[in-house]
Amino acid sequence: MSKRIFSYTVLIIASIVSIFPFLWMIVSSTNKSVDVTKGRLLPGTHFIENLQNLLDTVDLIPALVNSTKISLITTVLAMLIASLAGYGFEIFKSRTKDFLFNFLLLSMMIPFAALMVPLFRMFGTISQSVPMIGIDTLAAVILPTVTTAFLIFFFRQSTKMFPKEILEAGRIDGLTELGVFFRIYVPTMKTTYAAAAIITFMASWNSYLWPLVILQSPENQTIPLLISNLGSSYSPDFGVIMTAIVIATLPAALIFFIMQKHFVAGMMGSVK
Repeated sequence: MSKRIFSYTVLIIASIVSIFPFLWMIVSSTNKSVDVTKGRLLPGTHFIENLQNLLDTVDLIPALVNSTKISLITTVLAMLIASLAGYGFEIFKSRTKDFLFNFLLLSMMIPFAALMVPLFRMFGTISQSVPMIGIDTLAAVILPTVTTAFLIFFFRQSTKMFPKEILEAGRIDGLTELGVFFRIYVPTMKTTYAAAAIITFMASWNSYLWPLVILQSPENQTIPLLISNLGSSYSPDFGVIMTAIVIATLPAALIFFIMQKHFVAGMMGSVK
């Protein structure tokens, strides 16, 4: 009995600590800047005022549209490329397969900050011949992040649990390899796709460093850049900033809660 009480106590404390920043953010969005500075923990009545000041101060809608475009396109491309790569690494046999996969995993050791200068120079060169995917374009934000070594590793590990007999049955029935992939593998691995989609969407939606480097026009800025600009003024309005953060949090939180069950199943590597 005492162990159960101790466990529940620890879980309750951990839950409060985890959820407090989120609750404080929501409460702060309803208060004035001076109240946020004082650390007021009670809800106020200034949310509409803060929202109106936010809309009057910055172009919120274009930033949300840009972030949505980048996140959705990145997620779709990442799911396709990473799942194909993970499927290929696990299903097809090759002498060099494991060597290439291990080499791919080594790339996870390289911090993205070390790649930014070469990437920026590369896109600067591309801008001269193909301006549509050069510097200060949404395509330049998307292309370096369409997939990662972690996603490929994630799909390969999930594919290890996939019943290979189903693939063989599909091939016997006359399906091409792409047919087997899209008609058998993809529907069966929906929990893995859901988990990977949530991870990719949230990472893309919250991305700050690379968009800050590659995007130069105000009309191309994403929501994290917009919030950063709000906080860099001489006298920031913290009520307005918290309102912007609440709005920026809603899409990612909504997607997570909708796909939560699939996310948990996918992270556990289950195949249903």
